[in-house]
Amino acid sequence: MKKTFVTLTRLKEITREYPTPFHLYDEKGIRQNARKLMQAFSWNPGFKEYFAVKATPNPSILKILKEEGCGVDCSSFTELLMAEKAGFSGTDIMFSSNVTPREDFILARELDAVINLDDITHIGFLEKIAGIPETISCRFNPGGAFVINNAIMDTPQEAKYGFTREHLEEGFRTLFGKGVKHFGLHSFLVSNTLAGEYYPALARRLFQTAVDLNSKTGAHIAFINLSGGIGIPYLPDQRPVDILAIGQAVKRAFEEILVPAGMGDIAIYTELGRYMLGPYGCLVTTAVHQKSIHKNYIGLDACAADLMRPAMYGAYHHLTVMGRENDPHDHLYDVTGGLCENNDKFAVDRLLPRIDIGDLVVIHDTGAHGYAMGYNYNGKLRSAEVLLKEDGGTELIRRAETPADYFATLDCNPAFNKKI
Repeated sequence: MKKTFVTLTRLKEITREYPTPFHLYDEKGIRQNARKLMQAFSWNPGFKEYFAVKATPNPSILKILKEEGCGVDCSSFTELLMAEKAGFSGTDIMFSSNVTPREDFILARELDAVINLDDITHIGFLEKIAGIPETISCRFNPGGAFVINNAIMDTPQEAKYGFTREHLEEGFRTLFGKGVKHFGLHSFLVSNTLAGEYYPALARRLFQTAVDLNSKTGAHIAFINLSGGIGIPYLPDQRPVDILAIGQAVKRAFEEILVPAGMGDIAIYTELGRYMLGPYGCLVTTAVHQKSIHKNYIGLDACAADLMRPAMYGAYHHLTVMGRENDPHDHLYDVTGGLCENNDKFAVDRLLPRIDIGDLVVIHDTGAHGYAMGYNYNGKLRSAEVLLKEDGGTELIRRAETPADYFATLDCNPAFNKKI
């Protein structure tokens, strides 16, 4: 059974100050998890985690991670601006994008961020608009299927990202000729896996590719970015990955492949998002409606605008009816939001304890790709974000949207705005 990181008593106190729905984040858990990751890769002197801003784009969260030694991975102009406002600069920012607009590359160069190119055509584009820096990274897509222990983990062949192996070698030669002195190699092949073999298998492939590229092009490879992909246990019977064991397995691959090739100075980077934040956020909601027709429905004051994953992917998020954790799970419900979309359901045919109007229902594991994927369909307003601090206090780190926010972009129509 999944446990919440906040008690019912404390949650009732918080909801008296901040009305539901809101996303709640656990500062203590975030810090402890970041330190465990650093411990797992402490064998590598240059190790750095570049937190994927897209997972939880909130400056207060980014500042916590900055204090724990993390950098940030940005994928857009706005994320770069947020990183700058949160105090990140230079090599603490990795810029990984695709179909990249010119203004994004220009800002990345102004911030002196490490640019991770997605395509060989971006070399000439970047040179023309902002110049080629002395340190640059390239994203590798090996194609085919990514297989571990005879099981297909994913199919890079279908992904829109990255250089082919042939383009990678050509790109390194081209960049080397344009004055690049230090190269990075990046790849992201599997999403949200609990397989401890993933990172070590990816590392071996990238390490061997780095040795080959160095041999054929003479390029100095300064870092290898294992990117993200490590998942979290959304289901209550799943076990979290052993990040310490993963770190040691990557170390063995490093010592077997890179060190004998004279490339033991390479720094290892990661850009984890879900693993870093997912379990340390939850969506706090209140049951506001009951309906019994062909099925039994519980309506919450949150909807897919607050958490899109179940509607978009059919993703499982565990639900806890606060105060009834030990009651029999003998009521079959669809738990829904109020959007005019039939897929606006947080749970379908889920056995839960009896839920009454006014009960607090916590939706687990929303700390990454939760609030970030919110939207305004049906004119729904996005909820607040609240930080549960290490000392037990709370801080509002993003207020809930208001109708004024929703209409703000219509300021091109003064007559309409005067009416509202």
